[in-house]
Amino acid sequence: MPRRSRTLTGLLLFTSLTLTTAGIAGIAATANASPETPAAAAGTHTAHNAAYSMPGMPGMAASTQASGDDPDGDGYIMANPPVTGVTPSTAVPPQAYFHEFQAKCAPTHTAPDDPIVYPGQPGKSHDHTFMGNTTTNADSTTASLEAGGTTCLAPGDKSGYWMPSLFNGTQKVLPQGVQTIYYKSGVTDYTSVRPFPRGLRYVVGSPMQTQEEFKNLKGTVEGWECGDSFKNYNFPATCPSRQDVQLNLRLQAPSCWDGIHLDTPDHKSHMAYPVAGGANYNSCPADHPVALPMIEFKMAWPVNGDMSQVKLASGAGYSFHYDFMNGWDAATLDAMVTHCVKGGLQCDPHGYDENHPGAGAVLDGNYELP
Repeated sequence: MPRRSRTLTGLLLFTSLTLTTAGIAGIAATANASPETPAAAAGTHTAHNAAYSMPGMPGMAASTQASGDDPDGDGYIMANPPVTGVTPSTAVPPQAYFHEFQAKCAPTHTAPDDPIVYPGQPGKSHDHTFMGNTTTNADSTTASLEAGGTTCLAPGDKSGYWMPSLFNGTQKVLPQGVQTIYYKSGVTDYTSVRPFPRGLRYVVGSPMQTQEEFKNLKGTVEGWECGDSFKNYNFPATCPSRQDVQLNLRLQAPSCWDGIHLDTPDHKSHMAYPVAGGANYNSCPADHPVALPMIEFKMAWPVNGDMSQVKLASGAGYSFHYDFMNGWDAATLDAMVTHCVKGGLQCDPHGYDENHPGAGAVLDGNYELP
């Protein structure tokens, strides 16, 4: 079927799909974006200049900029083929405390670019710190990422990961060395998790969110941490001035996909967080039924002491957000998800769980498939 089918023949199951996901903040291009909330069904997309937002959240005008992955610039990128006929799993899998693996990726460069929010518009964004793919810029596409290099330990992970740059006064501060990006199950039935589809992208959080919105974002774990200071939803005034103290943050991404869109104009509506049920059971919602790995950024910046001049390129500490653009080699990601996530293991970047050595490793000494 064509990549961008407007009618999505055969997808009658999704004709009432609502592209608004409650609880996920909208990215704002301007402070005056319309608060209108769409209820566009798949194949009945709204006009290019519509604005998209969540209730009580600032909105972002839909992109009208064409890019290599979105030639007509309407902000919709369709999965080809779509994943249909999926019902959120309510199965109870074998007990496993962990179901995850680690990606280890180092910062590569900084630039005022964002190929998801401002595709083909170099310099239009606030400054970002890029990790993983070494070529990520305003013109990045799925194909360009796959042709690029990577600072991730696994050569098969050419994904683009980026976040607002952090400054201490006028000095830009980058995380030092490889950073940990967890790939976990966000749903109780970890055996139902599938690898990311080729070309998937999304934004987690919003540069326009308030401190209260950041605190209550479903993906916020403990807020900003330094030393023995936790649950800070803006930068703390001070951190212990010790060599072993860094500024830390963890933020989890939504992990339920609608199965139809690789991107939507607000860069969020095609994804959703799992919903809680009885007996601490988490499952995907009916309109986003496909369980994917839950990414968790775990970042550390080498700053401590007086924090009064620490800020993000996007503003205060509660404006933290990040972007993900899938560039994994499909076979590598599938092997890691199958062995580690669906296998109920706690894997390192080799896909090896030291607590279950008999299970073996996915990747060899060069972090590649053998």
